[in-house]
Amino acid sequence: MDFIFISLKDVAEFKATRARFPPPPRGPAPEVSGYPRWLRPGPGPCAAAAMGGKNKQRTKGNLRPSSSGRAAELLAKERGTVPGFIGFGMSQSDLGYVPAIQGAEEVDSLVDADFRMILRKLSKRDVTTKLKAMQEFGTMCKEREAEVVKGVLPYWPRIYCKISLDHDRRVREATQQSFEQLILKVKKHLAPYLKSIMGYWLIAQCDTFSPAASAAKVAFEKAFPLSKQPEALVFCKDEILNVLQDHLLKETADTLSDPQTVPEEEREAKFFRILTCSLLALKKLLSMLPKKEMHSLEEKLMSLLSQNKFWKYSKNNVSQVRSAFFELISAFCQHLPEVVKAEAPRVCPAVLLSIDDSDAVVCPALWEAVLYTVTTIEDCWSHVNARKGVLPKLWTVLREGGRGLATIIYPNLLPFISKVPPDVVEPKLEYFRVFFGSIIQGLSNERTIASPSESSAIITAFMECLCFAVLQKGEDQSQIHQMLICDQLIPFVSAVLKEPKLQSGPLFYQTAEMLSSWEAKAELSNDDGTDEVFQKLLSDFWGHLLKMCILHVDRLDADKKLLFAISGMLEILHNPKSAMKPNNRKSLKIRFTDEDEFERNTESRKLMEVRNGDSEIQADLQQTSRLRKEPLENLVCNLAELSIVYVNEQKSERHLNFLSALLNTFSSNRVFQVLLEQGNNVSPAQAESQNEVKAHNRSPSVQFLYLNLITWLKEDWRKDTHFLVDILYSVLDCCNNNDERKVILDDLAKMDLKWVIFLQIIQKACSGTAKLSLVSDWLKGDTLGERLVMLADDLCHLGLKPSAASSGSASSERWTLLSLVLSQHVKSESLIGETFVERIIDKLQAALSKAKDLSEAGDTEPSVSFICDVASSFFSSVEGCLLMPSSEDLLLTIFQLCAQRQDATHLTDVLLCKLKHTWMSGVNSLVHQLQGTQSTFLLKAALWVKNQVQSSSLDVKRLQVLISAVSDLLLKLMEADGQSGCLVRAYVEHVTPNKIEWGKLHESLCSEWMHKPLLEGRLSMNCEPLGSSVKLCGTTKLPGHLCTSALLSKMVLLQLKNRVVHGNHDAERKKIDNIIAELLYSLQWIEELENPPYLFLEYLNMLEEMHITYEEFSSLSSTANLQQTIFDRSEEHGRLWSLTMAKVIRAENAVSWERKELFKTTKGFLPLTEGRLHTLQCLSSFLIEEEKRELVFHCVAKLMTCKQTELSSTDGAFGCLSILNSCLKDRSVDCDHLLPAVLKIIISWKNDNEDSFLFSCSLKEASAQLLGFNIEMMRYLPLLLKYSAAPLADNEWDFLMCSMLAWLETTSESRLLYHIPLVQIFACVSCDLASALSAYFEAAAPDSTENLPKNLVSEWKEFFSEGIHNLLLPLLVKITGETKNASEGSFQNSVLSSLGEALTYISKDQFLNHKLPPKFVAGQKTNLPDKLQTLLNTLCPLLLFRARPVQVSVYHMLHKLMPELPKFDDEDLKSYGDEEEELALSPPAALMSILATQELLLENILECIPVGEFAVIQPLSDEFCLVLGYLLTWKLTLAFFKAASSQLRVLYSQYLRRTKSLNKLLYHLFRLMPENPVFSGPTSEVLNKDTKTFFTEELRLDVKGTGVLSSQIPHLACSVYHITLKDLPAMVRLWWNSCEKRVFNVVDKFTRKYVSSVLSSQEISSVQTSTQLFNGMTVKARSAAREVIATYSVDDIFIELIIQLPSNYPLGSITVESGKRVGVAVQQWHNWMLQLSTYLTHQNGSIMEGLSLWKNNVDKRFEGVEDCMICFSVIHGSNYSLPKKACRTCKKKFHSACLYKWFSSSNKSTCPLCRETFL
Repeated sequence: MDFIFISLKDVAEFKATRARFPPPPRGPAPEVSGYPRWLRPGPGPCAAAAMGGKNKQRTKGNLRPSSSGRAAELLAKERGTVPGFIGFGMSQSDLGYVPAIQGAEEVDSLVDADFRMILRKLSKRDVTTKLKAMQEFGTMCKEREAEVVKGVLPYWPRIYCKISLDHDRRVREATQQSFEQLILKVKKHLAPYLKSIMGYWLIAQCDTFSPAASAAKVAFEKAFPLSKQPEALVFCKDEILNVLQDHLLKETADTLSDPQTVPEEEREAKFFRILTCSLLALKKLLSMLPKKEMHSLEEKLMSLLSQNKFWKYSKNNVSQVRSAFFELISAFCQHLPEVVKAEAPRVCPAVLLSIDDSDAVVCPALWEAVLYTVTTIEDCWSHVNARKGVLPKLWTVLREGGRGLATIIYPNLLPFISKVPPDVVEPKLEYFRVFFGSIIQGLSNERTIASPSESSAIITAFMECLCFAVLQKGEDQSQIHQMLICDQLIPFVSAVLKEPKLQSGPLFYQTAEMLSSWEAKAELSNDDGTDEVFQKLLSDFWGHLLKMCILHVDRLDADKKLLFAISGMLEILHNPKSAMKPNNRKSLKIRFTDEDEFERNTESRKLMEVRNGDSEIQADLQQTSRLRKEPLENLVCNLAELSIVYVNEQKSERHLNFLSALLNTFSSNRVFQVLLEQGNNVSPAQAESQNEVKAHNRSPSVQFLYLNLITWLKEDWRKDTHFLVDILYSVLDCCNNNDERKVILDDLAKMDLKWVIFLQIIQKACSGTAKLSLVSDWLKGDTLGERLVMLADDLCHLGLKPSAASSGSASSERWTLLSLVLSQHVKSESLIGETFVERIIDKLQAALSKAKDLSEAGDTEPSVSFICDVASSFFSSVEGCLLMPSSEDLLLTIFQLCAQRQDATHLTDVLLCKLKHTWMSGVNSLVHQLQGTQSTFLLKAALWVKNQVQSSSLDVKRLQVLISAVSDLLLKLMEADGQSGCLVRAYVEHVTPNKIEWGKLHESLCSEWMHKPLLEGRLSMNCEPLGSSVKLCGTTKLPGHLCTSALLSKMVLLQLKNRVVHGNHDAERKKIDNIIAELLYSLQWIEELENPPYLFLEYLNMLEEMHITYEEFSSLSSTANLQQTIFDRSEEHGRLWSLTMAKVIRAENAVSWERKELFKTTKGFLPLTEGRLHTLQCLSSFLIEEEKRELVFHCVAKLMTCKQTELSSTDGAFGCLSILNSCLKDRSVDCDHLLPAVLKIIISWKNDNEDSFLFSCSLKEASAQLLGFNIEMMRYLPLLLKYSAAPLADNEWDFLMCSMLAWLETTSESRLLYHIPLVQIFACVSCDLASALSAYFEAAAPDSTENLPKNLVSEWKEFFSEGIHNLLLPLLVKITGETKNASEGSFQNSVLSSLGEALTYISKDQFLNHKLPPKFVAGQKTNLPDKLQTLLNTLCPLLLFRARPVQVSVYHMLHKLMPELPKFDDEDLKSYGDEEEELALSPPAALMSILATQELLLENILECIPVGEFAVIQPLSDEFCLVLGYLLTWKLTLAFFKAASSQLRVLYSQYLRRTKSLNKLLYHLFRLMPENPVFSGPTSEVLNKDTKTFFTEELRLDVKGTGVLSSQIPHLACSVYHITLKDLPAMVRLWWNSCEKRVFNVVDKFTRKYVSSVLSSQEISSVQTSTQLFNGMTVKARSAAREVIATYSVDDIFIELIIQLPSNYPLGSITVESGKRVGVAVQQWHNWMLQLSTYLTHQNGSIMEGLSLWKNNVDKRFEGVEDCMICFSVIHGSNYSLPKKACRTCKKKFHSACLYKWFSSSNKSTCPLCRETFL
């Protein structure tokens, strides 16, 4: 290829050619390999020369390939700018091309790779791509080094020039933001490229998208300081103008965007936007260039203005273009007036003829251009026809009210008409008539009236132009003035008066200002007669105004709003400052002050403002011009005279209102005199009274009061009296002195006027100092004060009478009056006398005190509500009010009402809320008023609260309300500045009980709490417990101790939380610790109750909700001192305090060394007291082994030296044994060698003093000390068996077992004394000892018995064990017979638990050889022996006993018998002949009768619960015991069923089917089983293999119920369902198939999800582990596939059957599939498969049992026994019988059951085979 050199001439020629013949539109060129799109060679002529191919010869001397990049480079070097402009016709389609300084082949080395990638993305069409690329460009400019960024500069101008005009506004904004970052980085290095980009930069600053324009301006300001900006524009002015002119004159929508790729709508939008921005950019250029540079632009601008295309923009369809055009014209007028004048023939029509443009965007710019045009071009009217072209358009706009643009157009009217030359406006009269007429017509437009701003603009323009017109001089001046007043101003005022929306506008204020101006000119005497002209103007105005007002007023049906407007207008004309102008705004000042101080000072500030306003008004009135005062007063007198006529003759209320308004502004004796003269036409009687009044009162105003106003005030029908009170104040204003005013008002007070009148008098007095000064003496007087006290008394009594019901509105007004006189203060003084204030408060307090008692009988809510309003207003606004005793009593009464529950006060929620707000505002005022003084309210409130909590009369809700009220009170007290701590401490001190009161509160707690710790051995006692014997069952009130401790704890926690108590106040800290200790004592008391009533559970929930907890206290304060306090009380008192101490130590998880000092040495804990004993017992579990060992050594040493007289004393053997038992309980001390020694000591005591051992005697005479001593010995012996490693001697075993049996005999003999707590414990411990011995021998392994004495085990089994059960079994029967319900005893369950647990160790043989008295039931069918039947008849009813221990222990005993019972029915099977069909046999009758009873009871409980919904059973309730007994009965029944043979199962299942008992069970089970039977841990919907459920975990039924009782019933129900499915699958399947669809689905889903997998695995496992052997048949199982494979072989026959378990086993049918078979016919094979399927489906047993039946059937077949020809089986599928009934004709044998079914279904008695009669 030849090398081609390009000169500037070539480039210039190329540009010219390109401009004449633009290339056709084309799509984007493909990427050039190795170069990004923006670097590829351009498609110009130079490049075309190089497109001939690789191997073409280059021109001689051309050393480098042609490159448009080099052409651009040359151009840049020569001219320093980019050629041409960015446009599609020029190079828009190739904007990816970037001119470079070097050749294209060197670009890669100049631009960073990341920048290259971004610049490539910027050439894409996709908006999102460009946006993200531009954002990345800005980020990189910010983060990269300056040198790297500078490399982009040569390529930036072309990119910027293109993308700054992008259609997407986000891209444009991002471009300017990125440009800013580029500028900040490269700084002055941008200078060489300024001319290339400045034009587009200026356009970007005028972008119609404000954020983009702002970003461009910011970038411009960052590049150039404010002072340098004009210089920068001057430097680039030519380039800027070139760009702008090109955009304005050359560009089109199709040249700016590619028509082939950009939609027309988008192209048009972009074109008009760029057009708008270009016009605005030119305006900006003109405004920023220095004046000296303007002339250099004139030539180029003239060429622009000479173009017709430019002037057509004034008529462009796009409003933004027109607006920008007019703005540019204004700029031309402003900066280049000579150029504008030269182009006047084009400018004036373009601007003035567009005066009717109604576009909101264009209008502001248009009117600016209009004003600039008429100002700049003096002869502008010569270039347009004003009469035909301009003014008609203006009149049209004005008549239409500015078309919604009045606020823009009308302010320009005055300057516009001032510039209209006289020759245009001739004749002036007609000109002004049309002008003002058009304005008035425009004001009547509905849209204008609806807009206050537009109507105000029109009115203001009207008045301004009117004033201008009045000042115009000429021959017809008088006619113009007459026309302006009569035909324009007065009708204009009338129109405004008639329209309510215009009445509040500025017309009246501007009229007043205009009059003031005219009056000032009228008072100045001039030679030219100006004063006379304006005097005539004023005279005409007032005359026509009077006529207009009379015209409106002199009508009976005059409009009220119109009359009000007239009075308002007159008031403004009288004094414009008397009312604030609508557009005036008061300056606001922000001031931070105390809220209460603000409230107290609000009224004084208001009065000061009013006072200042009043003084200003008075000053203005004095300065009122004479020229206005006289005509205005005449006008008012005329209107008043006219109004009083209508009032007197027509009783016109609206005219009376109007008269009141006039008198309020014009209260003069002249006006009142006029009013009196109009009332002369009266009767002689009235005339006489008038003369009498006139004789006493010379003042016309007072005469008017007595003659007219009082009459009006007394009229009862009148509802609105505000205006009459205004007239009263007008009268008072005309009085001479305050004494005269007081006499008048006292006369009114003595009259029987409505209270609302006095309310309005006082309200208006409080509205300003002027009116207050008129009535102040009367307010302080006795007349009004006594009336108000009587009013308060009447209101309180009337509102609280049950039968009375006063008018709501009248009552409300009277309460408002009371509130006003109490709360309103002026200069820290009350409106009325202080004495009357106290008396009124006393009345209110007495009324509230009665409200509680009367609220039940009547509706007192309105009265109480009104009292609240009055009191709240009084408390919050009156300083020092709460220092009055009556006020504090009122506050206390309100507090008491709020601190009680609603059912006690019978007040609504709204009323209580209002009461709370009232007393809190009162307390708020009180704490700010107390300055070292004592408050009676706080003391009385504290004593009342103390009495409430100690009275034991509160339930949880009432206590909660009381605590909340006291908490609110404390929080308010804590807000007191400087004395909060003192107030709070004093209040808490008053509420806290003293030591004696605390003692009484402790004694009031029921002693039931002792039962549990005594039974569990945590405490030991050798005396009868003290305390209240009140039964807690059914209690509805909380004990006083619980209420007091909760309240005080909340109070001290609030103290700690708000830091009212400081750490160095030891005495205060000790008081707080004492209170928290009492709270913990209360909580421990509840915790120790066996079955706390629901009331106490509510109490605990309340404490949690109110955060009254030990955790809250420990988070706010150290607990060390509290622990010391509780420990001291434990050591002193023991008992519950010791348990509380243990709870605190457990919470802290540590024992401090100070607590351990007690047992460090022998002297430390001796002598033992009850307190020390209990403390040691509770501390023992927290001691380390060494400390325990030391304690045990001390105890053993003490036991060795113990005297006989000290055995049962606390400081003797009893105490030491108690401590020893506590230490040994958890086996954490190694002292095994000492245990036998202690046994030897006990034996020695027995040998020396057997009377101390309560053997085989009655406990009736036994002392509490001996009982306690024996209890501790019995507790020690099981511990000895458990932990002693040394073997016991013969005599020790003898002592152990004989003592046990002797103590049991004592227990048996003392059963009537179980109501005594220590006797109960004695019985429990003796039974526990028997259980421990039984468990020891039961668990003894053969190798361990070798260490035992010879014959010991046999002696135990033959004598001692039998002796235990011979004693305890009758004892159980007797106790349960005497006590039908265990809940009747306080803790009878405890004895039954220990007794029942001991009986569970009874052996089957001992059980069968019982010595219970015989018990039989008449008519009972049974095959059992008498002794066994007696046992069942005696124990089965106990399954109904309402005590869980009895039910569980009886279940365990009977469960041992169940396997023995079916054998007695086996013998009876032979008595059932084959002729009896559908045979049934009942399980044990005793069990079934109990089951029937339970079914009836359970049906009543569960029938309302749908099957499938979980019924929650409350633990240990009656329902719990009933359901437990029912399920246990079924477990026994199922155990009995399982032990029966196959034949018996058929009979038993037939019985269950007939009675439908099993169906009932299954329905109940699906109410008792939970939806998600997860055993423990969080519930999970998706079960995995490791998830434990009630079906996978075995249920352990302990007599003492160590498990979680809440889950026992669900677990037991699941267990019963599991056993039922396992042992009675056929019956469950039958029931399931008969269920309705919903139950069917519930059962299937639940069983499939939770049970089937368990049962399937168990069934497969039982097959795998089965030891059953079949002769000729082998059975295998596949657990993974849930399959069982049976292989049967006889001689040459081989059969393989595959049994498949379904996924919902056992509900679904078991499928039998064929495996291998040899030597069996197909028919026979199918028969055998059917038989096996039948056996497995219909037999209630396991798969192995079904296979056994099937094998027997096949064996019989091979033995020669023929099939039954009905069922084709040898063995019957249900009753397993053989075919025995033979036909005498065909000799075939059939099953009896099959024949019975055949005869029943066919209704024939023929043989199924031969059809002969079957005989």
